[in-house]
Amino acid sequence: MNAALVRACTRDGAGGSPTAVLDEGPFTDAERRALPARLGASHAVFAQTRDDGSLSLRFFTAAGELPACGHGTIAALALFAHRHRSGAYRLRAGGREFHGWTEVSAGRIRAAFDPGPVALRDPDPDAARAVLAALGTGADPGGLRVAGVGRERLLVPIGGPAALADLAPDFGRLRAACDAAGLLGCYAYAPLPGTGRFAARMFAPSIGVDEDIANANSTVCLTAHLGAAVEVDMGDALGRPATIAGDLGRRAEGLGLRLGGTAVVDREVAL
Repeated sequence: MNAALVRACTRDGAGGSPTAVLDEGPFTDAERRALPARLGASHAVFAQTRDDGSLSLRFFTAAGELPACGHGTIAALALFAHRHRSGAYRLRAGGREFHGWTEVSAGRIRAAFDPGPVALRDPDPDAARAVLAALGTGADPGGLRVAGVGRERLLVPIGGPAALADLAPDFGRLRAACDAAGLLGCYAYAPLPGTGRFAARMFAPSIGVDEDIANANSTVCLTAHLGAAVEVDMGDALGRPATIAGDLGRRAEGLGLRLGGTAVVDREVAL
């Protein structure tokens, strides 16, 4: 069986989130949970080409299976473009079928996909206070939103990049607060002055990832919340710079979301 390590959502070809992409096989769930760490990644994607030509994806961390994973989808698309061809793909994951696109240029692979609808709601005040206390933000900054694509997370606006960089969550308390609220984690974000971009940090101890290098699904949640295209820098606190783009585009059926980033296939290995 083959596995690849793909750096998803790189910034100018550097950094990115190391993501294991494997050919689907007779793995137990325990083996699937163990493989990310074995391959030097936080997430693993198991990919299978179906008889109808679509690509079926399953996503795992050490804590178990995820219904969706944005940077994992980008990594899988990049690997198939690297192995086969760039262009359009039909994907299946989390019980839905959707489309992805790839383009290869100068050894870098641009991948994007339709993440599906994002559900937005106001948070429960008590649950939000517990999350903010564990996050260490101090007072409620206002503008909190719960956003879901696959699973829900709390979007937390932070005053600026310095305050964002200074966040030092209590991960035990944060996991307890998120578990109690049914959240996978919280996505703290701040505008980068003079750039039109954002910086963000995603804390998700409830899925076994204290801090995620690049959380693409949370970025498209921010796109839906703001109602505008965004470009978000992540991973700097971990020494792994990453950039993710969320876009609003008009299609024949109306307004839609699109999520993308660049990826580099580092290596392929036989298990």
